[in-house]
Amino acid sequence: MAVSLAERTQQLHDERRLLEKANLDIEEGCQRIHRQEDRVRDLQAGGHDCRQAERLVELLKQTLAEWERHRTLIIERVNFLQQEVDPVPPIH
Repeated sequence: MAVSLAERTQQLHDERRLLEKANLDIEEGCQRIHRQEDRVRDLQAGGHDCRQAERLVELLKQTLAEWERHRTLIIERVNFLQQEVDPVPPIH
């Protein structure tokens, strides 16, 4: 069954919204990592055991990497749908 241009256009719109959210999530994830790294430094400076705080930094970085991979998939989908909606690139 063929997908209509209207359906593809809606899918493209939806994927672009997902891309915006992914970008925001990644930005916020980077900020979380920086805040947690600051906490680790504060703990170290105070002579505290910071192993769990360091472990959290690593987990946050792993999560961020997964979010970035997911964003790549969204970008690929957006590009595909854009070609479906408007197969001829605009002339500049």
